[in-house]
Amino acid sequence: MRNLHLMLVLAAILAPCANVQAAPADVPETGQITCNDAAGAVIACTNTGQDGDLKAGVAWPSPRFVAGAGATAACVTDNLTGLMWVQAPNATNVDWATALTTANNLTLCGFTDWRLPNIHELESLVNSGAANQAAFLNGQGFTGVAVLSYWSSTTGALFPDTAWLVLMSDGTVDTAQKLVGLRAWPVRAGQ
Repeated sequence: MRNLHLMLVLAAILAPCANVQAAPADVPETGQITCNDAAGAVIACTNTGQDGDLKAGVAWPSPRFVAGAGATAACVTDNLTGLMWVQAPNATNVDWATALTTANNLTLCGFTDWRLPNIHELESLVNSGAANQAAFLNGQGFTGVAVLSYWSSTTGALFPDTAWLVLMSDGTVDTAQKLVGLRAWPVRAGQ
């Protein structure tokens, strides 16, 4: 009887948790506008079911990126995410700890709340429809984006001596040892 009572109490406590579901997230479009066959050749997208056909997600605003003016001339605002980015990311490679410290201590465009982006924020800059992410971003109001890897603030879950990064040549997301020298690109929450 005692075990039955304990089971009923536990069932009553845990029952509300069983059906909890996360609210749907607004996921932006990837930017992909072409489609490919199995061999990689570009084909017409109609009825392929590929991303270039469906273009699922929240549409990009036009313009997506807006370079600042006056006191905010060294910053770019992303109208899709609301994030504000440093217009010209750091041009030197630094280890992960230095990247965090540099971003956290930055004062720019009248703001002091700069930080290193998490991996989702950094990856949000990637346009899957562009062959070269650095060239794409440099044409969107940014300057000095290199075809190199940029640190995120996100530590690797399985290997805490690594952190996530985005390679701005092709948008690859990967991890690297935190002692490796990569670029830092500070961000802030925006308005």
